[in-house]
Amino acid sequence: MLASFMAEAGSISISNILMLLAGLGVFLVGMNMMSNSMEKLANTSLRSLLNSVTNNRIKGVGVGAGMTVIIQSSSATTVMTVGFVNAGILTLTQAVPIIMGANIGTTITAQLAALQSFDITTWLMLLSFVGAFMTILGKKDKTKTLGTILAGLGMLFIGLDIMSDAMRVMRDAPFFQETLQTITNPVVLLVIGALFTALIQSSSAATGIIVSMAAAGIAIGGGGNAVLYVILGTNIGTCVTAILSSIGANANGKRASLVHLMFNVIGSIVFMIVLMLWPSFFEVTFQAWFPEAAATQIAMFHTLFNVVTTLLLLPLSNVLVKVSTLLIKDKADDKEVLRCKFIDDRFLETPAIAVAQSVKEVTNAILVAQEALNIAINAFTSKDNSKLAEVEQYRKQLKFYSSSITKYIIKVSNKEVAYADEKTLGMIHHALTDVDRLSELAENIRRYCCTVEETGLAFSPAVMHEIKHMQATLDEQFAAVVDVFEYKVASRLPEIEAREDIVDNCKKVLLESHIKRLNEGECQIESSSVFINLVNNLERVGDHLAKIARGAVQ
Repeated sequence: MLASFMAEAGSISISNILMLLAGLGVFLVGMNMMSNSMEKLANTSLRSLLNSVTNNRIKGVGVGAGMTVIIQSSSATTVMTVGFVNAGILTLTQAVPIIMGANIGTTITAQLAALQSFDITTWLMLLSFVGAFMTILGKKDKTKTLGTILAGLGMLFIGLDIMSDAMRVMRDAPFFQETLQTITNPVVLLVIGALFTALIQSSSAATGIIVSMAAAGIAIGGGGNAVLYVILGTNIGTCVTAILSSIGANANGKRASLVHLMFNVIGSIVFMIVLMLWPSFFEVTFQAWFPEAAATQIAMFHTLFNVVTTLLLLPLSNVLVKVSTLLIKDKADDKEVLRCKFIDDRFLETPAIAVAQSVKEVTNAILVAQEALNIAINAFTSKDNSKLAEVEQYRKQLKFYSSSITKYIIKVSNKEVAYADEKTLGMIHHALTDVDRLSELAENIRRYCCTVEETGLAFSPAVMHEIKHMQATLDEQFAAVVDVFEYKVASRLPEIEAREDIVDNCKKVLLESHIKRLNEGECQIESSSVFINLVNNLERVGDHLAKIARGAVQ
């Protein structure tokens, strides 16, 4: 119906509309190819950026900007940040600068799109040809990934060129002259920008389209500051993705998305006031500075908006946190629900981060298993069963972790992941099996404690001393396994193997000593079953820990 109206107006043919949509499609596909491949190529950098987050606000802004440049989406970065806050990995105070930095990082797409104002566009489109051949002929994964990045970048410029050509044909049509150019109300223009961005779920894409319109000579709102109000609207529209992702999050997760919204709304209000009080702002600044580059004018304003808003609100980040805390109250059940600590479905859009978080979640499960084992062993050696109920609670917790992590890594596997991450997912799967065994061993030792209490069995101080020695050795092994599994400190593997040998030797000594005491009548025959099973279970703990470590370095 819209096409019929346009055709009757003697202005826009169906082919023009199809070309515009085709250009948008190529642009979005190119952007998606580029962002996915950059994420694969820079997965280590992404993890390093995440691990470098501190309470330093300037560093937080840098982390947010860096992550967004890599994954080419401020929405994705903000959604991830909501996930980190929801999981308790980041505090709300740490998250605010990251969100601000994400808004700065997203302006890189507009700057790339603005390059079409210069004579190098044809050469940039040629990157799709170069990238395609690198992908086809490359033998190394990194070469193929780099080729996909270049191909995506080239497609981005091809899409922009197609859109600009289609818009040049359409710019003199009555539809544009009587509709787009006659809308001058700043609020209406801002709402148009916000709705359009919310619809396509990408401020980068929305800004890219506006840049293409400017390159084609289409004056939104009749010129002046009008197009800048639309750009302000795109910054508000991009908040929709984060707001939707916060549904189901805890109070802090919702607060993070609210801070994102407040940042863009406050910034837009400030800039709207300035633009309305200074009608010639665009003309005497960017249009004067870049007279023959309409696309660059808009891209530069987009960057200015986000940088200035960050400079204004970064010192007030604690105020934003307090306001969000006042508006969104804590729920009573936020801490009562059993949940994983590090994994969150919000990370699935960035598989490299999802894989890293899965590794951290398994490490957390290993530490929980260690705590359960220590409670059970301590109950045995101290003859105090008052804390044994905690072992059952930890076992339930570990069952939940195992099931949740398994389901999560299956979801991650369905995404496009780098080969190294595929190997990591396999490692996680095998490690979970060993963690399950550790949980079972803790439960076995708990039962032995109950049996000792019920039957009144007694063990010599020498036995208790040896069991404590095995426990201390296993604790050292646990610490080394965490270093190897999570932090890839492969140099500690020989130490883990040595600890396993020590535990094996302890088992041998204990059993030989036990047999000797039985023969000499120093131990009860009834204690043999419990004692032998206990020692065997402790030795198996060392075996499973060594298996986790070996799997992590293969």
